[in-house]
Amino acid sequence: MDLTYPPEAEAFRGVIATWLTENLPAGWGTPGFSMTPVERKAFNEEWTATLYAGGWICASWPTEYGGKGLSLLEQVVLNEEFARVGAPLRADFFGDTLVGPTILQWGTEEQKQQFIPGILKGEIAWCQGFSEPDAGSDLAGLKTKAELDGDEWVINGQKVWTTQAQYADYIFLLARTDPEAPKHAGISYLLVPMRQPGVEVRPIEQVDGSSDFNEVFFTNVRCPRENVIGGVNNGWKVAMTTLGFERGTSSTTGHRRFLKEYHEILRLAQERGASTDPLTRQRLARVWSRIKIMEINGYRTLTDVLNGTHHTAALGACNKMFWSEAHQDTLELAMDILGMDSQILQGDDDDDSILPGARRARAGYPVNNLQALFFFSRSETIWGGAAEIQRNIVGERVLGLPKEPKPA
Repeated sequence: MDLTYPPEAEAFRGVIATWLTENLPAGWGTPGFSMTPVERKAFNEEWTATLYAGGWICASWPTEYGGKGLSLLEQVVLNEEFARVGAPLRADFFGDTLVGPTILQWGTEEQKQQFIPGILKGEIAWCQGFSEPDAGSDLAGLKTKAELDGDEWVINGQKVWTTQAQYADYIFLLARTDPEAPKHAGISYLLVPMRQPGVEVRPIEQVDGSSDFNEVFFTNVRCPRENVIGGVNNGWKVAMTTLGFERGTSSTTGHRRFLKEYHEILRLAQERGASTDPLTRQRLARVWSRIKIMEINGYRTLTDVLNGTHHTAALGACNKMFWSEAHQDTLELAMDILGMDSQILQGDDDDDSILPGARRARAGYPVNNLQALFFFSRSETIWGGAAEIQRNIVGERVLGLPKEPKPA
């Protein structure tokens, strides 16, 4: 694990720091700095254009497609500097982090010219159509099918847990295009327009009243024949690269949101007198220790990617399992500190300060930051690879244990 960066990376850090100073509002990040709701709304509306003009959106992408061609380490430094001052670096997760890099790696030149500019400018909203009711952990068991009809694919089936589907213009979708092939071999990766007849989006309301997740039903939905990424029946291989694109670039900054939560929980404990309780103090110390482990694990992941030592799948499984379970414990501590007050809505519908990772619940259900985080943390050991699956990966790939027997 290497905790030092070469001089050229530190020089690049200075470039980013200077640009942030010149482009953020005066006083940003200083004690007492605040913005009115009107000022914050105006800032949010203008900031994406400012980032785009500076070339910092998808800056690691090749220059011929609108990026700056940053190296992995330069992208890490970029993320670190934005995180250091709390400046938002636009992250349209599905467009910037998943489907965009997939198109760049697997797409034809025509596909790149069609979709990449819209992703960079934020003109196309995306969602991901992988999981199905009977194909979550066993994704290759998916049943949504696409059949060729002239110059179009006709899609029928269902997807579930489809985040932001209600806002999406396109869905990058896995569908079975060869029912006779082995289940991993007969899948294709399609870019399907969402705003057409036959697409039905049904929100799945969460315990906090929000509904970012959805079920999506496809009934004779049409997709251009040329919207297959990576070739027909090659979708499994393409999808596996999609799921691996986030690795590395956010490795040294991911722990920061947990550290902000920790400071909020510590403040709450001090306000309520719980910080003098020995058991609570021990739990707070355990939370801080786990966050430091997350930080160190991030550097281990970055070092692995930079050195090409190919341990990222195992490290990713260990890290996902560790932080998701630790985060649940952290938010349980927060609820214990709140005590019976945790059962009462503690938020404010007009509150404009949201911790990283927290979500605003529906209007009329004003949970506060910690309550919102607690609710969502319950899902974190499921999405992105259930904890049980992560343990299988660690057992088989790290410890060399026999593979889990397949069901009869």
